[in-house]
Amino acid sequence: MNERIKNWIIILGVGLAIWLFPVPSGIKPIAWHTFAIFVATIIGFILHPIPMGAVSLLSLSIAALLGIAKMGDLLAGFSTTTVWICVSAFLLAKGFSKTGLGQRIALILLQRFGTSTLRIGYILSFCDLFFAPATPSNTARGGGIIFPIIQGINDVFDSHPGVSSRRIGSYLIQVEYQACTVTSAMFLTSMIGNPLIPVFAQKFAGVDITWGNWALGAIVPGLISLLVMPYIWYKIYPPEIRETPEAFGMATKQLEKMGPMSRAEKIMLGVFLSCLTLWATSQWTKLDATHVALLGVCALLVFEVLTWKNCLDENGGWDSLVWIGTLIVLASLLQKHGLISAFSKMVSASLVGISWPIILAILILAYLYSHYFFAALSAHITALYPAFIAVAVVGGVPPLLACLVLAYFSNLCGSLTHYGAGMSPILFGAGYVEQTTWWKLGLIASFINLVIWCGAGSVWWKVLGYW
Repeated sequence: MNERIKNWIIILGVGLAIWLFPVPSGIKPIAWHTFAIFVATIIGFILHPIPMGAVSLLSLSIAALLGIAKMGDLLAGFSTTTVWICVSAFLLAKGFSKTGLGQRIALILLQRFGTSTLRIGYILSFCDLFFAPATPSNTARGGGIIFPIIQGINDVFDSHPGVSSRRIGSYLIQVEYQACTVTSAMFLTSMIGNPLIPVFAQKFAGVDITWGNWALGAIVPGLISLLVMPYIWYKIYPPEIRETPEAFGMATKQLEKMGPMSRAEKIMLGVFLSCLTLWATSQWTKLDATHVALLGVCALLVFEVLTWKNCLDENGGWDSLVWIGTLIVLASLLQKHGLISAFSKMVSASLVGISWPIILAILILAYLYSHYFFAALSAHITALYPAFIAVAVVGGVPPLLACLVLAYFSNLCGSLTHYGAGMSPILFGAGYVEQTTWWKLGLIASFINLVIWCGAGSVWWKVLGYW
C-alpha cells in the first residue's frame, strides 16, 4: 500500500476512533470531539501526507463541517500577535541570508579566533546565539547560516563522511547541533513553535510570558550550556585535529570574495540590533514584541534591503502563519470547553500530598523524554505543553516557573534524536555522525542540560523571583 495512503488511514482512523469513543465522565461531548480533531491534526503534522499548512486548513474545514465552531471563529487565530511575530522574525532572517551578513559575521569570527578546533566550536555556538533572536527557524539558522561554514572548514581539513569524519567534521556537527538546541530555548523568537507557548500559558495558566522575561530567565543557564558543551564534547567526542591555523586562510579567502561590507548589510545589522534593544527594554518602552518585529521588517522594506517580493517568497513564514493560527484556535476551543481543566484535575488528584518541586521534576522528565515519540518540536509543544502546565499549576508549582521551565525544555528535548528538531535532517544527513552515536551523545546532552537548567537555572530563577 502507498505510504501516503497508509498515513491518511492512520490520521483519519485515530481521529474517528477518538470521536466515536464514549465521552469520559465530566467532559462535554463538544470538548471530546474537538480533542479528536486536535489529535488527528497533530498526527497529520507528524506523518505529513500533505504539508502542515494544508493539514491545518483541512482540520479547520472539517471542524466547521462537523459543527465544532463557526468558520469565522475558526479563522480568528490568524489575527493574533503570536502568528505575526513568527512571520516577522522569518522576514528578518531573510534579511540576514539575502545580504550575506550572517555568513560575514561567522567568517570574521573564524578569521580572528579560529586557531583551534575547540575555539571553532565556541565560535559556532556563539554565532548561533547571535542570530537566534531574529531567526525563528532553527533549520535556517543551523542549516542555512552555520552549516555551510562547517562544510567549508571540513573541506579545508579534508574531513568528510566516513573514514575522515572524526578529523574535525563530527565534532563540529555535534557542537552546532547542541548549540542550536540551546539557543532555540533562549528566546521567544528563536524557534518556530515558541510563539505558541505564551498563548497556551495565558489560556491554561493565566501567565503572561513576554520576550523579556523568557530571555531573562534563559540567559544564565543558556550561556552556561553554551560554555560547557563544546568543552565536554571536546573531551568525550574529541576531534583528531586540535590546532587549525588553516582556518584563518579559508576565512580570509571567503571574505575577500565577499568584498567590503555593503550598505544593505550595515542597515540589516542596525535594524537587528535595534530590534534586540527594543525587545529587551519592552518592560519600560511598553512596545509589544510583535510591533517591534513588524517595525524592523518595515525598515528593511523602506531602505530596500528587502523587497515585497522577497517577503512574499518567504514560504516558511506564511506557512507558519497558517498552522500556528490553526493550533491556537483548536487549543482555545479545548480550553473553552473545559477539556484541559478536567484533565489537570484528574491527574492532580493522584498527586495529592506530593510537594511541588517533586511534581515539577516528574513533569520535566516526562516532558523531556517523551520527545523520543515526536518528530517535531512544534508538535510536541502543541500536544503536551497545555496539559503539563495545567497539571503543574493545579499541583502547586509557581505558575510562571512552570510555564517557563517547560518552555525551555520544549526546545532542549530536541537534543535527543536525529529527527527531533528542524535542523536535524541537515546536520545528521551530512553523514558525519552515525545514528547510534548521535543518540548516545543526545542522551548525554540531555543529562547535562538537566543539571545546568534545573541546577544553576533554579538558583537564577529564585533570584529573579520566578518562584
